[in-house]
Amino acid sequence: MEAAGKEEISVEDEAVDKTIFKDCSKIAFYRRQKQRLTEKAAYQALLDSVTTGKDSTRFQIINEVAKRVVAVPCSGQESPSILGEAQYIEHLNSPLSWICAEAEKMRLKHSEYQCGPKCKFSMQLHTSEVSSGSVHMVFYRTVGNFLYTHLYLDPENGSNNAVQFKYQSQSPSDLDALKGREATVQEDPWELSTRQHVAQKGAEEPSKQVPVIQDISNKAPKTENFEDPLEQTPCSDFTDEADSDEPSTVSAYLPYTSKTLKAVPLLAEVYGIEGNIFRLKINEETPLKPRYEVPDVLTSKPSTVRLTSCSGDTGSLVLADGKGDLKCHITANPFKVDLVSEEEVVMSINSLGQLYFEHLQNPLMQRATKENEDTSVDTTQENQDELCLWEEKFENFVDVKVNGKTDTGVLPPLVWISPCMDLNISMGSHNMQNHTNLKILGKVKTRIFTGGSGFWTRKVRKENIDGDAYRLYNLDVYGYKVHDKMGIYGSVPYLLAHKLGRTLGIFWLNASETLVEISTEPAVKYTLTQMGPVAAKQKVESRTDVRWMSESGIIDVFLLTGPTPSDVFRQYSYLTGTQAMPPLFSLGYHQCRWNYEDEQDVKAVDAGFDEHDIPYDVMWLDIEHTEGKRYFTWDKKRFPNPKRMQELLRSKKRKLVVISDPHIKVDPNYSVYAKAKEQGFFVRNHDGGDFEGVCWPGLSSYLDFTNPKVREWYSSLFAFSVYQGSTDILHVWNDMNEPSVFRGPELTMQKNAIHHGNWEHRELHNIYGFYQQMATAEGLIQRSKGKERPFVLTRSFFAGSQKYADIGGFIGNPEAELLVRWYQAGAYQPFFRSHATKNTRRREPWLFGEKHTQLIREAIRERYALLPYWYSLFYFAHVASQPVMRPLWIEFPGELETFGVEDEYMLGSALLVHPVTEPKATVVDVFLPGSNEIPVFQRGGSVVPIKTTIGKSTGCMTDSPYGLRVALSTKGSAVGEVYLDDGHSFQYLHQKQFMHRKFSFSSGVLINSCADERGRYPSKCIVEQIFVLGLKKQPSSVTAHSSDGKAQPVAFTYCAKTSTLSLEKLSLNIGADWKVHIQ
Repeated sequence: MEAAGKEEISVEDEAVDKTIFKDCSKIAFYRRQKQRLTEKAAYQALLDSVTTGKDSTRFQIINEVAKRVVAVPCSGQESPSILGEAQYIEHLNSPLSWICAEAEKMRLKHSEYQCGPKCKFSMQLHTSEVSSGSVHMVFYRTVGNFLYTHLYLDPENGSNNAVQFKYQSQSPSDLDALKGREATVQEDPWELSTRQHVAQKGAEEPSKQVPVIQDISNKAPKTENFEDPLEQTPCSDFTDEADSDEPSTVSAYLPYTSKTLKAVPLLAEVYGIEGNIFRLKINEETPLKPRYEVPDVLTSKPSTVRLTSCSGDTGSLVLADGKGDLKCHITANPFKVDLVSEEEVVMSINSLGQLYFEHLQNPLMQRATKENEDTSVDTTQENQDELCLWEEKFENFVDVKVNGKTDTGVLPPLVWISPCMDLNISMGSHNMQNHTNLKILGKVKTRIFTGGSGFWTRKVRKENIDGDAYRLYNLDVYGYKVHDKMGIYGSVPYLLAHKLGRTLGIFWLNASETLVEISTEPAVKYTLTQMGPVAAKQKVESRTDVRWMSESGIIDVFLLTGPTPSDVFRQYSYLTGTQAMPPLFSLGYHQCRWNYEDEQDVKAVDAGFDEHDIPYDVMWLDIEHTEGKRYFTWDKKRFPNPKRMQELLRSKKRKLVVISDPHIKVDPNYSVYAKAKEQGFFVRNHDGGDFEGVCWPGLSSYLDFTNPKVREWYSSLFAFSVYQGSTDILHVWNDMNEPSVFRGPELTMQKNAIHHGNWEHRELHNIYGFYQQMATAEGLIQRSKGKERPFVLTRSFFAGSQKYADIGGFIGNPEAELLVRWYQAGAYQPFFRSHATKNTRRREPWLFGEKHTQLIREAIRERYALLPYWYSLFYFAHVASQPVMRPLWIEFPGELETFGVEDEYMLGSALLVHPVTEPKATVVDVFLPGSNEIPVFQRGGSVVPIKTTIGKSTGCMTDSPYGLRVALSTKGSAVGEVYLDDGHSFQYLHQKQFMHRKFSFSSGVLINSCADERGRYPSKCIVEQIFVLGLKKQPSSVTAHSSDGKAQPVAFTYCAKTSTLSLEKLSLNIGADWKVHIQ
């Protein structure tokens, strides 16, 4: 029954307006970040033209992100002359003054500051070992007109986790008092600077009065964009003082403070983490309330390592972890962190001074009341909305922002030319035709089961390289544009960069809406002022800038320093966890459709696979199997006996997957809704009531999976005693968990919805689906009392989803040739499923004519033949963090030619795959990396295990015999491995019930030996075939030698044309030691 008083909402044919994803200009966060990118691009031209020399002509950039900054050469003055234009502050509409460094008279007029234009701050350099892995820095900035000070290293904290950078003023005026003091401005410093500048230009002097809050667009040179108030240090400079009593001193200019706003202290922490990882965290030192820090993604608190202070200079510090060649150079002013290896800066954080951090604020009216602000302050709702963005309107929705803007962002450039980058946050490749060896490949997991281990690539056009940013914002977007950078189902804010000799990674731990801009700059002369002394010593190269911008939270970034691709994979997995070990059946073929109509339909499709001799493992049921889209129920008319249906599948060792979405139908007679409502388990509106949106069931509420109690309760729903009609072969598909809200802004949840802990949805949007997947996986484990591995496919994902775990395209009707090519490509990808919407024609493999059925059958059977190899690859991903599916450059990091290859990839280290994607194609050009190493697309020097007999499903092939494909290198050698266990339980982990064998071929002898003595797993399986590829001459004899020394002759055939040796009718136990001699 429906909820009393609730109107039934039909969403059967819910219209989805895809145009909303094309126009993000109405979204305030996106608009502000696009503006910042424009400002950065404008600044870059200025940066490239600026030099610093030792003569009397010097330049100082006060704010490196200003759209227009005027730098005037000095005329022998003690301080450089710095003049600039006023900028506008988006939420205050007041001038941002760039202070003239030489105008001491003007600054001294502000007698209330007392400290004059140069306030000294001393930096006591700590040269002994630091016993923790963290370094803390505090720097003050104002919102609006800046107060910026740097910085004092104070090792006085005697604890074992002590090194903090603190600000301590040496001036007569106490800094704390200075922060809270209102300014009595007799003559505005911006006005003075502008008049001096205009006078030099011979232009008309601007008017004198500059109100703080009122519109002053007619009193200053206009700019196209508002300037961010926290973008970069204005007018701060550190110099050595020879006559100072301090070990080293730092001089900093204090620009005048805003009349209405106080300084905002930020705390920066630098950690050294085991495995050559550095972590940078930046947060407000004392925020009005806690800012969101992403929980549960990291596997545990990372272990820090001892940092040693190698050297120090005025305003800088060099730290090393003592275990590698990498050093961390921290520069005080402007704030910058360089990772240096052998005098080469391999990564630099904030080298262009674009770090910004919007602090938490009280609403403007509240501030006016608290601080007795000037009555000229316009506190009308209209101005608050426009200037402070306390409310944002999108379509028909109003987003109330209780904390105002809370954006954060930083620019970590890679200061060497970057041949390739993997962007695990959206699909895309970044190909620079005009910059040698620059390549960025894109990764995306559009379908993840227990995490998934594959990637899809898409090409980013040249014209898009320095254009729009990638948007990390999980959305219900099927049928997306291939070359678009907007949000998709999921996002992993993890980026790889590779060049000859080094691979790096960046992991940005933030779950709010995030933009990532990738841009490149040609080789230019970057100066000591811009890049620091280390960068100046190295060869000048092109650079790749990657700018991360998040709507909320803190800055929490992990710098993965490699140096090899495998090292970076291990570093990322150390933080977020390795790929979960999937059950073997999940690597077989899956048949899915929205929707198989009833039990008879399922039975007929199942029989069709047997009739056409096509193996498959899993039948899937979409939303129509439930009672009115009430999850954990069955439609009694269509599926009257779900257990009987599952027993039919079990008899053929097959499985069933059903869907379970996060939205719960509003119906007090629906037990899941009633219980969740009673316990307060739903996401709330910002006014305190349960959030309600429209999805498949109609009016729905959404479970708050961020609440541990909700996850625990949701997990319990999968118990056999609760989920009636379920059995142990039933597994789960989490869909619509971005979350999808049909009539919400951008088809998702309002950002001001409230979650557990009183966190707004904007803080954690991208991690919502991660939490549902976590709860589902735990529920499947609990129902088996911890014995069986779960299978969970999730549509939405985030970093760490891998810890828990469509052929033909979802929409449209592909032609038979395209469908065949799709099957052939999908057979060589980690997850192999056919799926389609209910409005498409049926696509079972036997419906396209016998010719095409045969081709599809061969593709699926080849998948099953390679299951031993697939399963071994997933084991290596599970224990050694190596990806199953790899771009060529990972296996061939020293070959420049591989950096640009987008249409082929490696499975493990042995197999190269080149899908055919053009119609009517009979020939394709394939790039074979290496030197004579990959005959027949198997890499020379590899051994690939296969199954020689194909059953109806993976469960029917448990005891099937094995074969070995041995592809020799030019040296006549090869190696390979195989991993076996029961394929479904955790006994491999808890009881070490597994088998790991190693195959090696050298000097005409193939050896099978144990690769891991811990494993104990007896197997009846035998190796009955061995194919040796690349054998240059026919042998005279072949003998097999068992571990007890017995020798047995082996029959063989040799093909001189293909250089192939075939050994058949063998009976060698795969789990025993043996040798095969070829003479």
